[in-house]
This record gives sequence, structure tokens and C-alpha cells, in this order.
Amino acid sequence: MKKNIKKWSERFSEPTSEIVKRYTASVNFDQRLAMYDIEGSLAHAEMLKKQKVISATDLKLIKKGLNQIKKEITAQKFKWSIDLEDVHLNIEKRLTQIVGKSGEKLHTGRSRNDQVATDMRLYLRDVVDQTINQIKVLQKATLTLAEKHIMTIMPGMTHMQVAQPVSFAHHLHAYYEMLERDKSRFQDARKRINILPLGSAALAGTSFPIDRKFVAKILKFDGLMENSIDAVSDRDFLIEFNANASLLMTHLSRWSEELIMWSSPFFEFIEISDSFCTGSSIMPQKKNPDVPELVRGKTGRVNGHLVSLLTLMKAQPLAYNKDNQEDKEPIFDVADTISDTLNIFAEMVSKLKIFPKNMEAAALKGYPTATDLADYLVKKGMTFRAAHGAVAKAVKFAINNQSDLSAVDLKDLQKFSKLIDKDIYNCLTLKGSINSRKHIGGTGFNAVKTALKQAKSKLSK
Repeated sequence: MKKNIKKWSERFSEPTSEIVKRYTASVNFDQRLAMYDIEGSLAHAEMLKKQKVISATDLKLIKKGLNQIKKEITAQKFKWSIDLEDVHLNIEKRLTQIVGKSGEKLHTGRSRNDQVATDMRLYLRDVVDQTINQIKVLQKATLTLAEKHIMTIMPGMTHMQVAQPVSFAHHLHAYYEMLERDKSRFQDARKRINILPLGSAALAGTSFPIDRKFVAKILKFDGLMENSIDAVSDRDFLIEFNANASLLMTHLSRWSEELIMWSSPFFEFIEISDSFCTGSSIMPQKKNPDVPELVRGKTGRVNGHLVSLLTLMKAQPLAYNKDNQEDKEPIFDVADTISDTLNIFAEMVSKLKIFPKNMEAAALKGYPTATDLADYLVKKGMTFRAAHGAVAKAVKFAINNQSDLSAVDLKDLQKFSKLIDKDIYNCLTLKGSINSRKHIGGTGFNAVKTALKQAKSKLSK
């Protein structure tokens, strides 16, 4: 019966049942870490040889074996076994088959606990770097579209009601700024990801004369985790990555909601390219914005993984626990989801068709220049509260007469305040309203042009 007992389980008298094998194995999903596992193992072996824990011959054979395994995995010829539980034991077993006893020496001075923590950090470091680059691509697509529509007027809204006219480029720039914060969060998180846990072994470190700084240098880590218990049990870096991904997806979900609305016949501000939409199986006229709808949906999925990871860690005693095996599938899914979303979103934005006339027509609804009339009166000496009341009456008059404020006769406007003169019409036009907001961060055409120029310059660095 002992033939089914795992190599680490000589103290056990019964073999692991088949259902427990399936339940506890992670090789079906953590094999994604294989190349990172080999990268960490090569660095560890180099260190062991440097410290004279293994011989030069051992190192040569280990390197030869690991490089062969890399080729087998790349060619999809590597045979993964659920009996060996995880990516680490699968690779170690194959290494021993190839090079013999030298392969059995590789695990000296380390544990799967610090090994998997290292693998996940190497993996996530690459994911973060890719994510940052993908955000930049989307930012570039956003700025390219914005530069074409500095003079395009649209309704700025609050409470989903027309509030004030804004430049469409200004609206797009808002999403650029959200992405800029997302990018900076990932850049900042990378500092905490890029710290080496290897050398912590199971939880207490190792009695072998290891050189952790040497390993960190080979693997391009910025520093070492200073406490071995924390090193093997910490999953903050995964949770932080997921939290950043949730914020990123939340921003893209908000943008998707607007794209969905804007593409409807009630708005007709934009048209989403056919390549990002589908039709209906029953209604031949339909063009459904499936991609932005799925972005909204997948945001809930990414947020759900964040809650899952927080719950996973909330009651774990130190140090490593098997619970932590459950950290990988959520993180892998989050990484895949944000990667696909960023790629497709950038392409979708670059192919949007814009209808400026419809946007401007919509901006005229809802008396968007009412605030400009109030500001005008304040500049003439009226208090803002008094001006607010006077303008409210003027708007009510315009509604009753089914007229825009800019079309109300001067004599009628003067009924609400004697301070109003003929220069008021410079303020009541959409362009006049926008141009008056020429400060940094405002929607004034020149201010927006400057903001886009600065953003483009920053992005190119």
C-alpha cells in the first residue's frame, strides 16, 4: 500500500485518498507559475553553490535539468501529475529523473512555503509591469480622441440631469486622470511586491549559510523581507494588487456605463464599432454594446475576488496555512480579466464614432447656462443667494415660454434684475459659458488644450 504514499509522508501509515488528492492539489492551476518557479530555483541553486552547500557539478546538472524542463513545458510535453500536488513537486520530481541525486539537493535551505511566496511575487511583478503598460496604451487612446474634440460641446451632468456645458475632451480627460491614479497605485504597489521572501524556509529561516542578498540581486528584488514568519504568511501584496485592480475596473465600469447610454437612441452621442457589439437572436434591428456591458459585469467579479482574499486571510494564525493555496485562482483570474479588459477597451475607444451635433443639441436642454447668469449678477454686485433666486425665476419664465435663457428678450430678463445688461448674452451661450472657465482644471477650451498637452508630455516620459 505504501506505493501511493507521497515522498514527504513517510510518517503516514495510510495513502492519501483519491478525493483528498483532488481536493488538496493545486497543480491544475499553479502550473502557471512554472517558469517563475524555475527562475527562483536557478537563483537558489547559484546561491547554494556560492555558499559551498552544493558542488559546481551539482549546479551544472541542476541548471541543465531545469533548462530541459523549461523546454518541455514550452513545448507542452511536460507531464503534470496530481499525485505530486503542485508545481514545485512536479518540477522537482522531473529534475531528479533527469539529473539524479543532484536534483534532490536543490530544495536544501528552502521550503515550499517561501518558494511559493517567491513565485507569486515574481509572477505578480510581471503582471503589474504589464498592467502599467496597458494603462498607458488606454491613456494614449483617450488623449488621441480628446485632442480631436476640444471644441466639441456636450452636457455636463450631475444627478443625471443637465448641469453645465463642458468640452467633450474635458470629460474624456477625467477618465485619463482616473487611469493616471490607477497607474500610480500599481507603481506604488510594485515596491511592496518586489521584496524577496526566499530564505525564510518553512517559517523560522534555515541553519544553512545562505546569502539572501545574492539571490535578491539575481532575481532583481529591491530588498529582503526582514521577518521569516511574515515572509511566508504575508499575502498583503496580493490583496493590494486586487484592490488596485478593483478600482481600475470600477473606473472602466463607470466609463462603460456612459458608453452604453451615449450609444442608445435616446442620446446618440456616439456609435460603438460593430466589432465590439452583437445582435439579437430575435430582434434584427438590435446592436447591443456587449463589451462595455461585460466590463460592468466583470467589475463585480474582480471585486468579489477582493472580498474572497480578505476573507481568506482574516482569521489565519501565523505562519503558513494550507488556506493560502486558495489565493492563486482569484489572482490569476483578476490578472487575466484586467489584461483583457484594458486591451479591448483601448481598441474600442480608438474606434468610437462621435456625433458632436447631437452632443451640443443635448447641452442646450436643461438651461445649462443658468449658473453663468448667477455668476454674472454676483460680479455686478449681487450676493450669490440673491442671484440664485433671481435666476431661478428667470429659468421658470423660460420654461413657461419654452425658450432657452439665451433666447429670452433682454427686457424680460431685466424683470428679474436691473443689473442685467446686453452683455449678458456673452455668458448665456454654450461657448461663452465654457470659455469663462479658463482656470487650471476647468473646462475652458484653452485650459483643456493645455491639460491635454501636459498629459501627453507626461505620458511620453
